[in-house]
Amino acid sequence: MNAPIDVSFFARAAKPITSYRPYWAKRFGVAPFLPMSRAEMEQLGWDSCDIILVTGDAYVDHPSFGMAVVGRVLEAQGFRVGIIAQPDWTSADAFKALGKPNLFWGVTAGNMDSMINRYTADRKIRSDDAYTPGDVGGKRPDRAAIVYSQRCREAFKDVPIVLGGIEGSLRRIAHYDYWSDKVRRSVVVDSKCDLLLYGNAERALVEVAHRIAAREPIEHITDVRGTAFVRRPNDPTAEGWIEINSTEVDMPGRVEDHINPYLTTSEQAQAQGATCSKEESPARPELVEGFTQAEAGASTGSARTEIGSVQTEAGSAQTEAGSAPKGMGAAIQPLKFVPNPALQGKRKPPARDRSVIRLPSYEQVRSDAVLYAHANRVLHLETNPGNARALVQAHGEGSTARDVWINPPPIPLTTAEMDFVFDLPYARSPHPAYADEHGRHDGATKIPAWEMIRFSVNIMRGCFGGCTFCSITEHEGRIIQSRSEESIIKEVEDIRDKVEGFTGVVSDLGGPTANMYRLGCKTPEIEAACRKSSCVYPGICSNLHTDHGPLIKIYKRARELRGIKKVLIGSGLRYDLAVKSPEYVKELVQHHVGGYLKIAPEHTEGGPLSKMMKPGIGSYDRFKQLFEKFSEEAGKKQYLIPYFIAAHPGTSDEDMMNLAVWLKKNGFRADQVQTFYPSPMATATAMYHSNLNPLKGIHRDERAERVDIVRGDKRRRLHKAFLRYHDPNNWPLLREALKTMGRADLIGNGKHHLIPTFQPMTDGSYQSARRKNSTPVVGKAVVGKTGGAQPGKGRLLTQHTGLPPRDTGSGKRKPR
Repeated sequence: MNAPIDVSFFARAAKPITSYRPYWAKRFGVAPFLPMSRAEMEQLGWDSCDIILVTGDAYVDHPSFGMAVVGRVLEAQGFRVGIIAQPDWTSADAFKALGKPNLFWGVTAGNMDSMINRYTADRKIRSDDAYTPGDVGGKRPDRAAIVYSQRCREAFKDVPIVLGGIEGSLRRIAHYDYWSDKVRRSVVVDSKCDLLLYGNAERALVEVAHRIAAREPIEHITDVRGTAFVRRPNDPTAEGWIEINSTEVDMPGRVEDHINPYLTTSEQAQAQGATCSKEESPARPELVEGFTQAEAGASTGSARTEIGSVQTEAGSAQTEAGSAPKGMGAAIQPLKFVPNPALQGKRKPPARDRSVIRLPSYEQVRSDAVLYAHANRVLHLETNPGNARALVQAHGEGSTARDVWINPPPIPLTTAEMDFVFDLPYARSPHPAYADEHGRHDGATKIPAWEMIRFSVNIMRGCFGGCTFCSITEHEGRIIQSRSEESIIKEVEDIRDKVEGFTGVVSDLGGPTANMYRLGCKTPEIEAACRKSSCVYPGICSNLHTDHGPLIKIYKRARELRGIKKVLIGSGLRYDLAVKSPEYVKELVQHHVGGYLKIAPEHTEGGPLSKMMKPGIGSYDRFKQLFEKFSEEAGKKQYLIPYFIAAHPGTSDEDMMNLAVWLKKNGFRADQVQTFYPSPMATATAMYHSNLNPLKGIHRDERAERVDIVRGDKRRRLHKAFLRYHDPNNWPLLREALKTMGRADLIGNGKHHLIPTFQPMTDGSYQSARRKNSTPVVGKAVVGKTGGAQPGKGRLLTQHTGLPPRDTGSGKRKPR
């Protein structure tokens, strides 16, 4: 059964992006590539650009690159769009290359946050950049969104600046900055942009572009969902909003109705004349699981007051039940909780669409980590487009005082709109300006990020996993937006027929996750009302539709197309969902795995997993059983490759030791180690900064849950060393740590020991799956005919030690 995506609350709530009257410049037609020079503009017959996009990535005209999508969507609306890619930011000259834009600048740091792109998790500068021709680093500045915005303002002062991209999305409020180890202001303030569009912004972008084209001042555009902007005090456009003060924790405020702890969710709904059943009428929003938390600004103070009244009523009920005459055989009744009559009619909540929550100010969260965690928690509670409220955060005091106003998230695109976006006339290759002397893009000027997705198809957006270390939900949202089967198959056929170098292997049919296509709530009303941050933690929600049938159908149809040898799945697999559909696992394992499949348990221990909001290792074990069963049925020798995170908040040294023991017991030797990277606005980053767990509520007393944070280079190195327990370079550090922990029993030369007692001669080298992260010792590497380092005798140079090379189905088999 297909999820009711196109009949949901969201499908009815927004104007379709295809319904706008095209701008007059549509008469110029479609450009083969969006122009990057005056010469290209002249060839198209343009005297100017209506909109100029500035990006930190090389321009690749492919739907996996944000600027290409934005540019083509605007072009389809009739606007003339130019692109300035990776400009020289040391002056404003490069920003004048295409002249003055008629309507506005569109600025983004690129597909990645510029700081994450430029620095490792250990704050070391990277020497490579996968979004640059030749994989060359240093082609974009630190905090590119701010720098580019400043240069655009310098080039043409009176042209509005619209900021977007993931860097803007994740920095829309005051945020902890890992690289400077302090809380920074909202990027709206630092960049001085006129408007920030966060998330996948096609809907907001199209509306804003047409309103600016209609000569509406950009400072008047304050009602578009998915936007953020600066408001000065006493701004008349803010009149009519009901402000909810959430600038402190533990302050009195409205709370939800008290829940009877002895009733299940379904029984609670039935007691109030509603139901949680999909087949019957939908539950009231406050009965939806996860919606019973106190509203932003609510506190224990009023909770105590009201609960006291409720207990009085319950006590009366108990007294009445207990005063039945003896001998009547009255049944023992449970305590009955009833509303306090004195409060009836006095607690009507304000209209959500006209409510704004005031977060603690920038100055407050900068100096108070508890308030920072509180603000982060409120932000994450207000992410569902169906019930989220606007947020406001003060920056500055006195004459510099202004509010950063954040409107609710954008309404997700419908399937028809997704098809429209992905069916636009993308060239599916880098701009010709990046070609080498042979006119090709696979030589010295190759762009690694394009090479990775060159033969892949994006089938959906969004993720409802809610992993605390990940920023997908904050950017794309947790409502899954899926393309139609026909649109996906058409793109596969276009790759087969039009993309140079295609060998018959599709590298991926996926998205943020491999197997959330067309999954969602069973009813649109529950979807619009839910306040949970994850649909799969601590277990899969009973209201979640988990049918993988539509995805299986696409897999089968794609692999049966003429000219398609193999369809691989490269996106991350949510295995706790996959085990709900053994038929899906069978199709995946027997037809779409090229030797090994990457999955991400992230850890084995309950402590860190609870802070990550990831399922227990038992889910991995269940998936592993199915994987091995179906691989054996197909007569294939295939491998599961689990990925783990070191140094995540909530991880103790003992947790990492237990993980290392698990790795050795199961025969895994990880070559690629992922260390926790505190990205802006992630819940795990709030834990890292505040030492508190926002998932459990924020308090200043003993009720607050403290989180063990892995700080300092020595402890971070230790956690990484446990993941690479097999590396002799790590043995001295591990021996010292195991002795300190009282686990010297793991040191020995037996199979049950973690590390040996002897220490071989080591050269300090480290071979990483990422080429430029490796640290070979000069003179030790063996250079092969291709010029690359070759494995030593008896070793395979693969992603994980001991695995055979991946079979993609494209290579010619050697004759036996």
